[in-house]
This record gives sequence, structure tokens and C-alpha cells, in this order.
Amino acid sequence: MTDPNAASRPVQAVVLAGGQGSRLRPYTDDRPKPMVEIPGTGTPIIGHQLAWLAEEGVTDVVVSCGHLAEVLQQWLDSAELPVSVTTVVETEPLGRGGGLKFAAKHLPHPDRPWYATNGDIWTRFSLREMADFHTERDAVATLALARPRIPWGAVETDDFGHITDFIESPPTAYGINAGVYVFSPEFAALLPDLGDHERSTFPRLARERRLAGYPIPQGAYWRAIDTAKDLTEAAKELAALGR
Repeated sequence: MTDPNAASRPVQAVVLAGGQGSRLRPYTDDRPKPMVEIPGTGTPIIGHQLAWLAEEGVTDVVVSCGHLAEVLQQWLDSAELPVSVTTVVETEPLGRGGGLKFAAKHLPHPDRPWYATNGDIWTRFSLREMADFHTERDAVATLALARPRIPWGAVETDDFGHITDFIESPPTAYGINAGVYVFSPEFAALLPDLGDHERSTFPRLARERRLAGYPIPQGAYWRAIDTAKDLTEAAKELAALGR
């Protein structure tokens, strides 16, 4: 049976892989952040991302490089990849919005929607369902929203101030930007040539009710790899999941 939503789902994506990863040192002394391996997997973060994108129907990926770009490019050239990859390197810092716009210019289908993901995100959920959510809301941009667990125990109280319960590491009350996006074709033209789109383009779209937020389904795996502790925790969590 033909899927009526298939034609509106992206088959192309941008991976923003130019970060220095200063908080991941010494792992990032000789490689960019997306090239750091998750312990026990034998594969760098970007390898997991490309596999996930391919599973979700993506055929073409533009990887935006920066810090130690040659290390990432060498790995991409030597690895057996499940998608067609193009790498681009900023000759001067453009900011997050400018870098995204620069990378988007190299997408093979400028008239079609596209995904984007930060290069330090390790996650698994249905991008197809997120794309359908984006289409249903007629959004120009859709952000995946995560609710990571806070690292402390929480305390619940009643209206009178009596403590009623202790909860160990509960999810945050608010969704946070998970670093995964669906963009309509016109989004690229709204990005700044230089600067941060999260302080310009996103607020503008929010005011116009053209920015959507897709809650990552409960139970789906998501983690931002920012520190050495995140690497250790990711390895433990993946082992528990049997991946």
C-alpha cells in the first residue's frame, strides 16, 4: 500500500559537525567532536547519525565541517557510508545560522524539505513521524523537543509546604531544543548570512506561528554528547538497551 505522506518527507539532511568540543578534551585534542567514539560501539558519533538518517529514508547528507575538518573528511572518505555525503568547510566563522545557510546551499534538492541535526547528538526516534507532524502543522521549521533527566533528586511538596515525595532524577518540566530539525524549502532563505538563527529566524517564525515543536516520544533514546561523563553514560545506556 502506498504511503500518502512519503512524498512530503525529506530525503536530504545537513549535519553540523564543526564544533570544537572543548568540554570533551582530551578526546577532541586530535579530532572534531563528531569523530569521538561512543565507548563499546567502535563507531564515532557521526557514524551513528548517518546510519540513523539512512534508516529514516535519507539518501543525501551535507556535513558542515570546521575544527580539524581534515580528520572528519578522511574518515568519511574511507568509511562505507549508507548515504551519499558532501562535505563543506567554512573559510571563516559564519555563526550557527550562517553555517546552516552555507551548508544548505549544497543540498541536492533546494526545492524539497530537509532535516538537520547537530553533530553531537546521539538519538533514535522516527524522523518520518516528525516530518509528518511538520507537514500537518504547515510549519516552516520544526524542532525536536527532548525532556532530559535532571542530575539531582527532586522534592515534591503539598500546598502547605509538607514534603510528600522524593523523586530521583526526574525529567525536566520543559522541553528543550534537541538539536534535530525539519525545515521546509523556504527556510534556508530566512537564515542570516552571518550570526545565530536561534536569536533571529526562530523567534520571528514563533511570532508568526510557523515554528513547531515535536516532542520526542517517551522512551526514545536521546543524549547530547558534551562531556566525558556523557560518553560514559551513553555507553551504559546503550548497553542496557542492547545496542
